[in-house]
Amino acid sequence: MNTQKMNFKVKTLVLALGLSMASVAQAQSSNEVAQLRQEVQELKSLLEQYSQQQQKQTIELQATQVQVQAVKQDSKLSTDKKGLVFTKGGAEFSIYGNVRADASYQAKGGSDARLYNQINTVPLGGSKDSNDRLKTTLAATRLGLDFKTATQAGDVGGKLEVDFLGANDALRIRHAYLTYGNWLIGQTWSNFAVPDYMPETIDALGYVGGSVKRNPQVRYTTKFDANTNLVMALEDPKDASSNMRLPALSARLNHKFAETGVVSLRGMVNEKKTTEDKDTAWGMGLGAKYDLTPKTTLKADYYHVKGDSSFVAWSNPGFAVDTNKNIVGTNEFDSITVGVTQQFNSQWRGTLGYGYMKADDDQKYIDTLKDKANKNLWQAWGNLFYSPTKPISLGLEYVYGEREAFVAAPNGSKTGEDNRVSAVAIYNF
Repeated sequence: MNTQKMNFKVKTLVLALGLSMASVAQAQSSNEVAQLRQEVQELKSLLEQYSQQQQKQTIELQATQVQVQAVKQDSKLSTDKKGLVFTKGGAEFSIYGNVRADASYQAKGGSDARLYNQINTVPLGGSKDSNDRLKTTLAATRLGLDFKTATQAGDVGGKLEVDFLGANDALRIRHAYLTYGNWLIGQTWSNFAVPDYMPETIDALGYVGGSVKRNPQVRYTTKFDANTNLVMALEDPKDASSNMRLPALSARLNHKFAETGVVSLRGMVNEKKTTEDKDTAWGMGLGAKYDLTPKTTLKADYYHVKGDSSFVAWSNPGFAVDTNKNIVGTNEFDSITVGVTQQFNSQWRGTLGYGYMKADDDQKYIDTLKDKANKNLWQAWGNLFYSPTKPISLGLEYVYGEREAFVAAPNGSKTGEDNRVSAVAIYNF
């Protein structure tokens, strides 16, 4: 109610009361006139107090709004009514990650310096130095930030994710990239060696037949329809054995089928170069994931690669050189991993998996690398995960695998073993 409306009502009331008083005067009732005058005066006083209170509340509300706006402008971080957090530059961001503790009892296996999978280098014929070892680490603990900024030209996104799996448990970058429209620039999963089709494991690196690889890259995605897209990328595979002159070119065609299935066809070509020689490496990959039932998931991944060891994990060196830095032979191999994951109920799930890798014979290559060239590798594993409450996962896993070299070690053995039991506790936030 504003002051003008209040005055109008007061005047109307006064007029009405005046007429009543005139009527009363005519009736010669002086006591009633006095009483009416007193009531009119009290009413006018109440109306004036109400009007003053309304004006005061309006002024206080305006002052409060100005103060809140000033606090938002001066603060580095602010929140909106939904609880979202914003940076000083106006980017919405969210924090995620986990605290992870790993432990492994190694009956037989590789170097004591590493807890995770090293099937390609386990000692031939065994080694007492690598037997009966307990290993623990929290280095796989992870912290990530997701960003998004709304612009007139569309959303600009970004991700920064780190863990402690660098040298001597040093902080290292896992993902760091920006996205704009169909473009991605930065470091993330390789467009060729994707982890999507690897059966679940406790081992942070996975097992033979799959690959966990993150590369700096420039990526462009073309969407054909709701179920199919093509992703092209220029990647830096970080191959220390090659003097990189050109980035690797990779392509990935993804297609969803039968509502619960995904298939991915991939290709890669990459130049390998020494100071004196060069060669072309290439590879093909095919992965699939299918939900057989709402609680049963099948996964499989296959690679055929020639001349490269920078994309698919645990493979032989991509090429061998002589003393003059000439390339004398290349490694060509096939690898496959398959597995099934069963969700037993809301708290329990388990996975059975198998991986295999086989290299082709190249005598010049074998003669150069001797017992360091593996003829084949395989690993089989089974695990159980228990989640007593949503943020917590507890896991137990057993893995057994073997490495067979082309050339026997000095002790006469061509075979090495990987025999481990691993456990993990993860708090996701």
